[in-house]
Amino acid sequence: MPPTNAEKKAVAAPATASPPAPLVLLDRDHAILAFNERVLDWAMRADVPLIERLRYLCIVSSNLDEFFEVRAAPHLIANDASDTKGVYSVESFEALATAAHTLVGKQYALYNNELMPAFAKHGIRIISHGERNPVQRKWVQEYFEREVRPLLIPVGLDPAHPFPQVANKSLNFIVQLGGKDAFGRENPIQIVKVPRVLPRLIRMPARVSDGATLFVALSSIVRAHLSSMFAGREVGDFSQFRVTRHSDLAVDEEDVINLRTALRQGLQHRHFGQAVRLEVSASCAESLSSFLLKQFDLPPESLYRVHGPVNLARLTQLIDLLDEPGLRYAPYRASYPVTLSRAQSFFSRLQRGDVLIHQPFESFDGVLAFLREAVQDPQVLAIKQTIYRTGPNSELMDLLREAVRRGKEVTVVVELKARFDEEANINWAEMLESIGAQVVYGVVGLKTHAKMLLVTRREGKKMQRYGHLSTGNYNPQTARLYTDISHLTADPLLTADMEAVFVHLASQSKLPKLNRMWLAPFDLHKNIVAQIDALAQAARQGSSTRIVAKMNALTDEGLIAALVRAGQCGVKIDLIVRGACTLPAQVPGITDNIRVRSVIGRFLEHSRVFYFRQGDDESLYLSSADWMNRNMMRRIELAWPVTDPDLRQRLIDECLVAYLHDGCDAWDLGADGAYVRVLGDTHPEEGGASPVLEAHGAQSALMNRYGAAGLRTAGA
Repeated sequence: MPPTNAEKKAVAAPATASPPAPLVLLDRDHAILAFNERVLDWAMRADVPLIERLRYLCIVSSNLDEFFEVRAAPHLIANDASDTKGVYSVESFEALATAAHTLVGKQYALYNNELMPAFAKHGIRIISHGERNPVQRKWVQEYFEREVRPLLIPVGLDPAHPFPQVANKSLNFIVQLGGKDAFGRENPIQIVKVPRVLPRLIRMPARVSDGATLFVALSSIVRAHLSSMFAGREVGDFSQFRVTRHSDLAVDEEDVINLRTALRQGLQHRHFGQAVRLEVSASCAESLSSFLLKQFDLPPESLYRVHGPVNLARLTQLIDLLDEPGLRYAPYRASYPVTLSRAQSFFSRLQRGDVLIHQPFESFDGVLAFLREAVQDPQVLAIKQTIYRTGPNSELMDLLREAVRRGKEVTVVVELKARFDEEANINWAEMLESIGAQVVYGVVGLKTHAKMLLVTRREGKKMQRYGHLSTGNYNPQTARLYTDISHLTADPLLTADMEAVFVHLASQSKLPKLNRMWLAPFDLHKNIVAQIDALAQAARQGSSTRIVAKMNALTDEGLIAALVRAGQCGVKIDLIVRGACTLPAQVPGITDNIRVRSVIGRFLEHSRVFYFRQGDDESLYLSSADWMNRNMMRRIELAWPVTDPDLRQRLIDECLVAYLHDGCDAWDLGADGAYVRVLGDTHPEEGGASPVLEAHGAQSALMNRYGAAGLRTAGA
């Protein structure tokens, strides 16, 4: 990204005598909700296939579940000014709840007013009890008697039967009954827990569907047959409900002997943590909702009345059940990495130079092939790898198991505290340990979030290292959905750094000075700040300077302060931040030189790319870390330079320039903290060029460039 003529002529404005007004950062929680607003926009777009619109709606619901499970909890409200553990004041929590309620309202309005009517036009409907004809009602009753009733046990509440334990995010019903029970008592409240083993949507057979594609919701089936479960009682008010619980595992690592055992025990209680949100049907009687709020010790702000199913995220089952290719994205088939040949050895190829794989536009199969060759090569003596999220079923883990079987030294650093992947990681760790692999759980108090794979191979009389570094996880499934960069290298300085980090994690010995890598929590934060400050100093002296950084979140106050200082000195800064960003851009007199953009597309933006330039001198780093305090101070994270000029330019073109010129899927952050969707290319080069009004999507362009069909068309 060389400087333009205008940049070369630019001279930084002299520093003002008085300091600028203090910058007020944006609220992180509201920034997270704003990100989900941008995701929801995809569900609203008429140019997006209908099933994909539903998928985006489900993604927002899933994101909100996690938001409440780890943040936005009423028990985090400070009791008073002296409460140091409180995260929210009463006022700030109420404001956050208002924003969350608004977002949820938009979701259900879209679901009821646009998506379901659009599906109905295609003959696809989820029909309620009132819409079912007698034949369909008979089928539903038979299904209920056969599949559902045997698993339901209503619980009547009395002194001998207190309110039952209700699992996190499970479907339940609360029912108010008239009359008396078998013992002559009134006990009017009954709770019906719906087992998770039952599907939430059931497709009706063709013989009762009248040629349409009809589904029935499990909640509708239970609701239609509530009266049959309470013989001799009159069913009055009732409602489905769902409670979300705080689910962030907290284990004091200093006080446990075996972290793996402690986490496994903690997982058993995760589903029954403190309640943080209650969802009920919009028609739920005030008496029942108040009763539930009291049972779960929740304030009124935590009650969400919804016009539809209480768990929109479970509608992903509808997506899986529909065989409608015309309502989906056209399948994308990633190319095998274009700079690799299936017939050539990775080891000989990497001796000639580094390789980059831009996922998912290029296939993750290249990474699997590298590990597969290492496992099968008798000259490979050792394999070391970090595991953060790999999923419950993984070819990669099977390859590591095969490496152990073949007698290779296998060391795996498994992060047990990868949120919501703890159980899968514990299972993998136990499996690998049982067959003789060396399993390391990282450093006490720090999550190991770095992504690296190191292969040691005997070549003649020397040992040669080959490495893989990545901005994303070793998960073949998400590698098809997330944009990430894989970097394969035989660079002796870089692979020596990788070896030093693995030794540090295993032995916890003092880390030697690294050649090229930056490592959190030691020097990553410090070095990024130093890079930014150096450009600020250069800008003050009249040099042309530039920062472009792509990441998933920007919330670290120290890095934000450095960026603001640099911008005020004349450094031109563009930040491509997919999710939460608390740095307000384009604030007059404070952040005029800082632009913030978010790109939401078909794939989840996940790559972290940091670019710094002074004059014609430029550097580019890839990283596993977002610019958040937790990544910089409480995790093992890596950043490493891409030194090959051609590879560096490729990253600049594909990960930075393309996104800065995205006129289709991008949102720009304004000084007021609101995002505005970009229509057309509104990021012209310096020098007064007019904006290009053609809609251009960075992801679409990369799909066209690297998709297997596109490569065939180009004759590749």
